[in-house]
Amino acid sequence: MSGPNGDLEGPPGAAEEGDRLEEYEYESINSMLDQINSCLDHLEERNDHLHEQLQELLELNREARREFQEQSGSQGVLSQGDGQD
Repeated sequence: MSGPNGDLEGPPGAAEEGDRLEEYEYESINSMLDQINSCLDHLEERNDHLHEQLQELLELNREARREFQEQSGSQGVLSQGDGQD
């Protein structure tokens, strides 16, 4: 038989069982969302850590390049001075 909205009526107590099932589904979805949130937090932390490491590496690379250019420049001055003698 159909109910007032044209929905099929289930056996007595089916609505309560359906409510419990919905509650279980919501709890399950909530748990999954919490796990996803934790994973995203972990990924964000790793990303921040990698960004810091890359910034440090970039700065070290800049310092090494500066030192190399300074050494190359001073060797060029020495070479020019040696050639004029």
